Amino acid sequence: MTSALTVLSRLMITAIFLMSAVGNKIPNFSNVVKYMESEGVPSSQILLAGAIVFLIVGSLSIITGFKARFGAGLLAIFLVAATYYFHDFWNFTGQEQQMQMIQFMKNLGLSGTMLFFMANGTGPASLDNRPKELPQPAN
Repeated sequence: MTSALTVLSRLMITAIFLMSAVGNKIPNFSNVVKYMESEGVPSSQILLAGAIVFLIVGSLSIITGFKARFGAGLLAIFLVAATYYFHDFWNFTGQEQQMQMIQFMKNLGLSGTMLFFMANGTGPASLDNRPKELPQPAN
């Protein structure tokens, strides 16, 4: 039961990153680049391509539990950059400030999850935790 819940939780945590890449950033690449440029992101086309790679590789790494600490690091880097550029609540007032603060706090929580994975791995049913050697038959 623990293994199944761990895998399910990894799927649920990474769904936001995978959907961001394949459901938004890839099909709307040029519009996302324009938005990034309007927010002051330098080299937006290159950084967007890199972000897509980070999102997909990081998510698949965590889902499978293969090199999951590295994958969590990729997603943590993405979260720090995205939070700084796109959820800068300190530059807003009123309702928009509240909305940006909610997004900032969501990303803060997800960043904490990535730090947790970096420190502890992804638990049971992970490729990183598979047995290193096959048992040898007794003579």
